[in-house]
Amino acid sequence: MNAPVIAIRPEPGCAATVARGPQVGLAIEGWPLFEVVALPWTPPPAERIDALLLGSANAVRCAGPGLAAFRGRPAYAVGSVTAAAAEAAGLPVAATGGRGLQPLLQRVRPPRTLLRLAGEEHVPLRPPLGVVIETRIVYRSASLPMPAALAGRLREGGLVLLHSAAAARHFAAECDRLDVPRAGVALAALGPRIAEAAGAGWRALRAADEPREAALLALARDMCHDPPRG
Repeated sequence: MNAPVIAIRPEPGCAATVARGPQVGLAIEGWPLFEVVALPWTPPPAERIDALLLGSANAVRCAGPGLAAFRGRPAYAVGSVTAAAAEAAGLPVAATGGRGLQPLLQRVRPPRTLLRLAGEEHVPLRPPLGVVIETRIVYRSASLPMPAALAGRLREGGLVLLHSAAAARHFAAECDRLDVPRAGVALAALGPRIAEAAGAGWRALRAADEPREAALLALARDMCHDPPRG
């Protein structure tokens, strides 16, 4: 498949995905269809919180001055990029996950009260016995219209990387709005829930084996070498 590989996630994540492409032999184009917007939030009393639970570096970037009260508290970070953002914000990392937040919770020793900083779209969690999660929404990903130039490119085919269910739904709606045939576009999703959100009718639709960008990019590389259907 010689069609372009497209990343549509918001910045700065989009640029990071583009930069990782050559490491796995992919030339990825960045066309962000979302913009991260910080939201006002009210921090809980700091003395009530034992540690922070972070599912995205965006949560750290968008938390603003409210995060200062929790400096020095340990953080449980979903991945290495989030862990680096936490360290930079003065939050020592207690553990870094690799398969999402739910497995990471198994590494929290109760009793603990965690402050989860999250986006408007976030996955529900089942805390283990003795672990309490207080959630605060600190950002949202605002959708942007698909540029005509990108729609024109995709009418000739392409492979699009989907990092969230919101991205899957928005991309599908924009393709339909701009008459981009789904049958010409392949989708590589970060997980099954994201793939399901994209709907049907695509040239190909596959989900990564685990919710890590390395797995997503490996999947995209494999899909680029899949023989065309028909």
